[in-house]
Amino acid sequence: MTAAEPTILATCGGLVAGEWTDAAYGPLLFEAIRLARVPAGRRPRVLHVNTAGGDQRFVEGQEIEAARAAGVDASHLRFFPRRNAPSLPDAVFGADVVWVSGGSLVALLAVWRAHGLDRVLGEAWRAGVVLAGGSAGGICWHSGGVTQSFGPEPVAVADGLGFLPGSLGVHTDSDPRRLPAYRGAIETGVLADGIALDEGVGLIYRDRELVEAVAERPDGRAIRVSANAPDQAIPVRNLREDTE
Repeated sequence: MTAAEPTILATCGGLVAGEWTDAAYGPLLFEAIRLARVPAGRRPRVLHVNTAGGDQRFVEGQEIEAARAAGVDASHLRFFPRRNAPSLPDAVFGADVVWVSGGSLVALLAVWRAHGLDRVLGEAWRAGVVLAGGSAGGICWHSGGVTQSFGPEPVAVADGLGFLPGSLGVHTDSDPRRLPAYRGAIETGVLADGIALDEGVGLIYRDRELVEAVAERPDGRAIRVSANAPDQAIPVRNLREDTE
């Protein structure tokens, strides 16, 4: 719990292809760790939460391997077939970063609320644990977004956790159905105004204020979408340039 103020990194990214491993921590995951301001002399602690993907063990294996290569102490909070943590506060408050992976937004919200994880995450966020994630793991912190939880067609879901103002759209460039569905849900009032993200792009929030957009690719876009105004591009900082 080291972030200077409540911090969320909501993204459309996460693990990337590894060179010697199946997967590796990508620039967005490393940015979440940087935001946590881990004290010098100890390894960062990342808690991976894969509820939206059904807590698949092979994914956990990839994340553990990627974390080891990155010099990170990783653990997992799972709910299937049963919860693996007797105390949710102990599991969450022991992390510097909680990273939530993608999948079914609807399943994620339902399971978290059934177990009370939504409340624990809110307390941890205010205490300095960085909350982060990609796709469903980015939408969940907002008031809602567009999801394929019910099938291939994107559908608006407006009961997110609401830690952050507005809604979030993801996969804007990889799925041509996403942005029209997201824009349509905002225009009809189903979703609040928000921001749509290309693959590999993230938004940094301190408290409830957007600080900046970041990306792991030079052409990644963040687009502000409003019911009463034209789409507006948000400046994006290229994370890969920071490490070159």
